[in-house]
Amino acid sequence: MIKKLERAFYNFMQEMELNMNDASLKDTPKRVAKMFMTETCKWLYELPPKITTFPNDKEYSWMVIVKWIEINSLCEHHFQPFIWTLDIAYIPKNKIVWLSKFSRVADYYARRPQVQERLTQQIYDFWEKQLETEDIIVRINSEHFCMKLRWVEEKCSNTVTCIAGWVFMKNWTARDEFFNHLKIWK
Repeated sequence: MIKKLERAFYNFMQEMELNMNDASLKDTPKRVAKMFMTETCKWLYELPPKITTFPNDKEYSWMVIVKWIEINSLCEHHFQPFIWTLDIAYIPKNKIVWLSKFSRVADYYARRPQVQERLTQQIYDFWEKQLETEDIIVRINSEHFCMKLRWVEEKCSNTVTCIAGWVFMKNWTARDEFFNHLKIWK
């Protein structure tokens, strides 16, 4: 697959009339192909990670919040990066999970050409199924380089998407608690 991508990118660069004999550009197709397959889109052909959950033996029922998880994605519309932070919370029912798994799952869904709206939904759906609860809220705040680098040149904009499950939609107190925690500095 890397060789096919390398050839395709070489042809793309030639069509742009770049000097492929230039020492600086000569290995670019190989670097770009490797970057896409082993970094930017590394989970594209993999199944979602297996996550071990644990019984909520102590019957913990307060909100668990993990905030400011920093991740990068690739916009599927223009193949420009978007850099984002994930804030996620859940109210445990029967299961709990190691907190590091939130980063792992976010990285899995991020490492492919993506749109922010779908990404938010995928992360929510994954955790709703794993934790067997709708009492989850997922918020993504991102900077899209297609906005910054293309003709719009919007240097300061951010895009926020949010999906809230049952308790966060119906219970203002829970939703306010989540958003108030986001205001607290790191």
